[in-house]
Amino acid sequence: MLLFIRSLKQIWRRAKSLHSLANMGKFFLGLFCVIALAAFGIANASEKKREIGIFELKRGDLSVKFTNWGATIVSVLVPDKHGKLDDIVLGYDSIREYQNDTTYFGAIVGRVANRISGAKFTLNGVLYKLIANEGNNTLHGGTRGFSDVVWKVTKYEKSGSSPQIVFSYRSFDGEEGFPGDLLVTANYTLIANNQLKLTMKAKALNKPTPVNLAQHTYWNLGGHNSGDILSNRLQIFGSRITVVDNYLIPTGKLESVKGTPYDFLKPRKVGSRINKLPKGYDMNYALDHGTGDEKVKKAAVVHDEKSGRTLEVSTNAPGVQLYTGNYIKDVKGKGGFVYQAHAALCLETQGYPDAVNHPSFPSTIVTSKKPYNHIMLFKFSAK
Repeated sequence: MLLFIRSLKQIWRRAKSLHSLANMGKFFLGLFCVIALAAFGIANASEKKREIGIFELKRGDLSVKFTNWGATIVSVLVPDKHGKLDDIVLGYDSIREYQNDTTYFGAIVGRVANRISGAKFTLNGVLYKLIANEGNNTLHGGTRGFSDVVWKVTKYEKSGSSPQIVFSYRSFDGEEGFPGDLLVTANYTLIANNQLKLTMKAKALNKPTPVNLAQHTYWNLGGHNSGDILSNRLQIFGSRITVVDNYLIPTGKLESVKGTPYDFLKPRKVGSRINKLPKGYDMNYALDHGTGDEKVKKAAVVHDEKSGRTLEVSTNAPGVQLYTGNYIKDVKGKGGFVYQAHAALCLETQGYPDAVNHPSFPSTIVTSKKPYNHIMLFKFSAK
């Protein structure tokens, strides 16, 4: 940039001593060349800053790989009851495939995860119109949500007692229609043997704005290529769901799960009642630990009997979305394996969907004085 400014000054000084039209033409031609070269240099520098890579954290038997495209979990290797290591998350072999992904494999989704009715909301008397990318509604932040941007790696410690990687992203005012500049960080840390902690933070820099981030990893404890998860035993510590309409938009009502296909208060197989639903599970559970409790508490437990693996998910968020990969069809994944419906399940801890349009729901509005702090803890075991 300094060289660009100096070149402009030299050309301008020379032009001031020239009087002919031809010489003035040379001046503007020279100016154009300098600007073009500067733009090329800036673009190249920007591309280098946006370089996408793969990063690994390892502690004991647990190995987790990430990419800064979407702050995405790419793989999770943990042992089964016999000590055999398997990758237990769905995904792809190349970064380019993640860039073309439409399933949100492993990504952090936002600025607002889940759905916003009618792709609009009103905040402080101002109507904000968003980008609709699922019919008339906004899903996972719009057509270019946080899962489709390059995050900056601000910290990467591969060794030590707590290996960690920190991703950050600055979302600009008006991005996908959302108000205000927002600084977001995602800190993945291996805090103990077979434990992965994720802390997602966001700070509104100039305007109040809704924020609801979710980690969208697809889990298959038998291994990403082991088939469906219908025989997995699942327990969810939420006795109510946020009832939805035919477009999966909350009506504003909360209803008990007891006596319904959504009842996982006691461990039971995922597929035991799935045939009573049109496609499968895609529902937010109101967790029983309460909406005002910031402590990290158990949200769900999944167990795969064949491998012996168990995943326990804890959070300080008020809700968790159970999704059973209902719309996966012929998706070519890792090693060429083709994923189909119910190949995995997602446990996306979050605020309630469409909270911006339901004043009775826990607020998802973030301000400079009220930052966003969302914690997830994944505990893996096998027996």
